[in-house]
Formats: sequence, C-alpha cells, structure tokens
Amino acid sequence: MPPIRLTALQVKNVKPADKTRRLFDGGGLYLEVSPKGGKWWRLKYRYAGKEKRISLGVYPHVTLKEARDRRYQARKLLDDYIDPSEHRQAILARIRTSAANTFEVVAREWFAQQEPSWAQGHSSKVIRRLEKDIFPWIGRKPIDGITPPQLLEVIRRIEGRGVLETAHRALATCGQVFRYAVATGRAERDLCADLRGALRPIKRNHFAAVTEPDEVAALLRQLHGYAGSIIVRCALQMAPLVFVRPGELRQAKWQDVNLAAAEWRFVVTKTDTSHIVPLARQTLEILRDIEPLTGDGIYVFPSSRNSRGDRAMSDNAILAAMRGMGISKDVMCGHGFRAMARTMLDEVLGYRPELIEQQLAHQVRDPNGRAYNRTKHLPERREMMQDWADYLDRLREERKPSYMSYESEILRSEGFTYRPR
Repeated sequence: MPPIRLTALQVKNVKPADKTRRLFDGGGLYLEVSPKGGKWWRLKYRYAGKEKRISLGVYPHVTLKEARDRRYQARKLLDDYIDPSEHRQAILARIRTSAANTFEVVAREWFAQQEPSWAQGHSSKVIRRLEKDIFPWIGRKPIDGITPPQLLEVIRRIEGRGVLETAHRALATCGQVFRYAVATGRAERDLCADLRGALRPIKRNHFAAVTEPDEVAALLRQLHGYAGSIIVRCALQMAPLVFVRPGELRQAKWQDVNLAAAEWRFVVTKTDTSHIVPLARQTLEILRDIEPLTGDGIYVFPSSRNSRGDRAMSDNAILAAMRGMGISKDVMCGHGFRAMARTMLDEVLGYRPELIEQQLAHQVRDPNGRAYNRTKHLPERREMMQDWADYLDRLREERKPSYMSYESEILRSEGFTYRPR
C-alpha cells in the first residue's frame, strides 16, 4: 500500500495540539506543528549509520511543493555520499565569510588600523572619499571577487567629475586596501596594479611662491596692509616668519607657545615628530599683540565663527585673505612661504641647507644616517630665524617703490608706456 502523502489543504488547516505533532509526507519529510501553532518542515535521514535531521524551512514561507523539492535535493546529496547537514554548514560558512570579506568591511578594518597614526584632517578625507565614491558601487562585493574593470568603472566616475587628483588618490587608497586584504589572507593580489596608466596623468606643479627680493618685498607690504580681521592679519604676518605648514600655523595652540623662552614646540602631524620653532623678536610681537584677544582659548588663531576659541581657523581663511588682496594662486599659496624661506635662506643669507631643512621639519640625517633630534643646532637655528625676520623687515622697508616707478605702473595698467623725460 503506497504511503499517505500530505495535501496543501491539510497542511494549511492542521491545528496545534497539547504536544508537538508530526505529519509525514514520505521519504523522511514531515511537518512539525508546535503547541503554539508554528509549522516547520523537517527531513529525517540516515548518514554513516546514524539517524540525523535537518530543517527545510518554515510554513507558509516554504510551501509543501517547495519542501518536497528540498527533500529531493537532499536525497541527491545522499546519493553522492554527501551529508546534507554538513553541506548546508559549508554553504553558510561561505556566506558568512563573504559577508565578512566585502570590500567595505576590509576597508573599514584597514582604516581603523591606520587612523591613529594620521592627522585628523587626512583621516576624515580618506574615509569620506571611500564612503562617497567607492562603497556605494563595490562596498558590498566580496573583495576577492572584484575585477579590474569593475574597479576602473568606479574610479572613472570620479575622473568624469573633473577631479583627476581625487581619482588618483581614490585608486591609491583602494590599492592599500587590497594589499591589506592580501596580507590578511582575504585576497590573492592587489588588482590596482593592473590599472597602472589607465587614468590620465596629473600635471604636477610646484607650490606657487615668490623668491625674488623685490617681489617678496611687495608681498610683505600687502600682507602688512591687510585691513580685515586682526586674527587673520596676525596669521598672515606670522606665516613668512615661521614658514611652517599651513595646517600647523592655523592649528597653533597657546599651550605649545612659550613666550618667555621664545619657542613654539609642537608635534608635526605629517611625520609624528617633535619640532621646535625659535621665535624671532618680530614673531613675539605678533603673538603678544593677539594674546589679549585669543589667549584665553585653545588656539592662537581660532575660527571667527567660534566664540569659545576651541576651533581652529579655517584652512581657507589665509588663502581667501590673500586672494582678496589680489595675490593670485599663481603667485603665492600657503605652502609658498616654505619655498620662499628655503630658497632665500640658502641663496641670499647663505645658511647651511641642513639647518634650513631641519627648521622646515624635514627628515635630516647626520653623517651616520641618524635623524637629527629636535634640539639639534637649536642655537644656530635661533640665530637663523632672527636673521630671517630682520631680513624680511629690511626688504619690506627698504625696497619701497619710488614715485616714478609707481606712476609707471599706473600708466602701464592703463595701457600706456611710461617714458621718463
């Protein structure tokens, strides 16, 4: 007599009892009905001489027909000497592994390891670039399943916006993520190497800077003539005197400045090394001028939009001030003061390159290959910084244009040629 099989109507209408009920369909398949009314499909089978059970889903999400299809697939595995339960566990493990090894998961893990050693500004740009330009397109893909054409398509979206440098940086960041995935056993190789030359090259330009004495003199007079905010004016006047990186200047903290010792000590975020800037007399005058205004806050040059003084000046404040005075980006930028000092301290004032490089907070090695510590050559650097400040004062005061040269410039600007009589 053939076994009695379940019907769809019977499965639908079966009622719960005080104890768990089991309604068999044949071939090991049965419907398990709990006292609370839940219905689960189960499969009973034997493997390696042992009786085992697996779940085939929950009714009504899995219908009777679908449960029978799953029973058929399980029986096929048994015919091939494969345990359906172990087969399922292997599939789930692969799914969990794929979910844990998506590009976004690996990238965030890499970022979490790198972030403590980065400056806050740099880390925020890296993660924002990933979240905006990379994750939406390949973030959910297993990192070992991404192909070079897929990655190139994502990078091309950035290139298509006209921000070529951002596209190159995004590709470089992806390369670091892939190399981290290789190191942690989640990818075979860095496929970014296959995209070398796929993007248009960036035309590199040096930071705009003036290095001719007459041009420097004119620039200094413009900076000293700034008529805007006293905070911005002091920052503009101090920038050429200390020639630190723009971010280091605007984020200068009062706790790092020792007016009595004429020193400014801070950690260079780019290299994570301690640095000392000897403060010339002119620099001290600027700091004492602004101290009554900002000395109670954290930053020497706080943001004008933050009355408490616990937020640094915007990275665009100095540039905006220079552009407002007519100093174009082709003439001078924030980094340009470093190039100006590097050139003129060497070529005009004749200071040794290693002193200048150390004051620029570059990595300088002694004859034995060791990096100089922050106090190395401090007396000579103190003298150099005062000479530099005095030299800038002389340029600003002694190289003022004559009346005739000024008249000549006015006429030339109007399209005439000035010929003295």
